[in-house]
Amino acid sequence: MADNQKTLKSEIKLSGIGLHTGEKVNVTICPAPAKHGYKFQRIDIESKPIITADPDNVVSTARGTTLEEKGAKVYTTEHLLAALYAMEVDNALIQLDAPEIPIMDGSSFAFVEAIKKVGTVEQDEPKNYLILDENIKWEDAEKGIEFLAVPDNNYRLTVMVDYNSPVLGTQHATIYKLSEFEKEIAKCRTFVFLRELEYLAMNDLIKGGDLDNAIVLVERENIQQEELDRLAKLLGKEKLKVSFNGIGTLNHTKMHFENEPARHKLLDIVGDLALLGRPIKGHILAARPGHNGNVRFAKILKEFAKNQASRGKFFDLTKEPLYDIVAIEKMLPHRYPFLLVDKVMEITETGIVGVKNITMNEPQFTGHFPNNPIFPGVLQIEAMAQVGGIFALDKVEDPHLYSTYFMKIDNVKFKAMVRPGDTVVFDLSLLSPIRRGLVNMGGKAYVNGKLVMEAEMLAQVVKDKTE
Repeated sequence: MADNQKTLKSEIKLSGIGLHTGEKVNVTICPAPAKHGYKFQRIDIESKPIITADPDNVVSTARGTTLEEKGAKVYTTEHLLAALYAMEVDNALIQLDAPEIPIMDGSSFAFVEAIKKVGTVEQDEPKNYLILDENIKWEDAEKGIEFLAVPDNNYRLTVMVDYNSPVLGTQHATIYKLSEFEKEIAKCRTFVFLRELEYLAMNDLIKGGDLDNAIVLVERENIQQEELDRLAKLLGKEKLKVSFNGIGTLNHTKMHFENEPARHKLLDIVGDLALLGRPIKGHILAARPGHNGNVRFAKILKEFAKNQASRGKFFDLTKEPLYDIVAIEKMLPHRYPFLLVDKVMEITETGIVGVKNITMNEPQFTGHFPNNPIFPGVLQIEAMAQVGGIFALDKVEDPHLYSTYFMKIDNVKFKAMVRPGDTVVFDLSLLSPIRRGLVNMGGKAYVNGKLVMEAEMLAQVVKDKTE
């Protein structure tokens, strides 16, 4: 089965308070069609504007990630986006009746639990992975922020946070695959230093802040009770106390992990890079990250993806194929030397991806051409047709009883030579629905992401055998 996009099985309804605005907000996370991505909708505004989750729509990273589109804003998007991304929900419409996503307990946990409760459903569209094929480095030397993305078959994250603090020092956090997020990262709460608290409260920057939705870290033991009483009055609390158990916290807040602050920084990276709108295959390493650096690096990755697309189209050939050569021989009547498909990577309702490995041992290179082996264009077309034949036969019962026959070839273009050692990836899509056994497909062939051939083909599926 192809690695397809997913959405929610049903709506999720949640309510809470915005950390910065202090406003009560009701959120409905709705299923959305394939290729929709993540979008927010402000239903409290008469025009019900849509705000797309995109790094280019970020207008502020001050203690959270704020998006704006066509004058409508949504604040503190990162914890919800992290949960959707980590739970492999590719498409969702997030409706809210106030400007800020609720803080809940300061983590992604409530969102993850809600997604688990309703479940997800697979859609008829493959995931649009950003597959890193080279190292991508970015740094802000002045602020000491560093990011490095390297190729990897999984989405891995490694974070190093230097707080310049005698209490926290330097912390690290890592996940080796996205499935670890739920257990290792989702519960990790946002945090603030005690030295920042008075300023934030006096400037109305944490109107919805509470000791239930944030960890307050205390860096010094010689806190005077008068200072705590002043803060308590400012925060509307009766009494504040400090406890030291390795790391000092306010009101005996118990840490889920000793490195919970670093793990929360990792959570924020997941949420901010989710703005790309597509899953990543790569290892992201970050030193001293924050929302500003996260979003700036997301823009770097977006530009990389744009340039990568202009270079060609890349496919993940490391995963388990849908059909190997043994399965293909049970579908196609072709045999050596005319079986020209080695494996099929995926099949959707409208398309297929197949692979042909070119080797010098193939008989055509004896005469095409001596001392200059080139894979013939006519065989490229035949290989593409065989991939299309597998797509058509995959749609019928007892495919071994059917054959596919060429009827027409149009718009054939050869872009580059194909030689022994090349791996050709054929990517075909339906040009029109299959009717009366007629299959009309457009296909492109790639080598190392570079387009080498394209064509449009019409074939007919005919049942010409019996058991």
